[in-house]
Amino acid sequence: MSPEVRAKHDAAVRAGQDFYTDPETGLVVMTSLYLTRRGYCCGNICRHCPYDRGEE
Repeated sequence: MSPEVRAKHDAAVRAGQDFYTDPETGLVVMTSLYLTRRGYCCGNICRHCPYDRGEE
């Protein structure tokens, strides 16, 4: 993950936002804050998934 993407995510989390726009792709991305509040892993390999998916 690029430093620019990491900075956008971190800023969104600090602001309490559930989503941010990826500066490289223009896509809307869920923050780890949102995924944690959702309460479960959906298995879609979300970029900021806070759950252990058993991957290495």
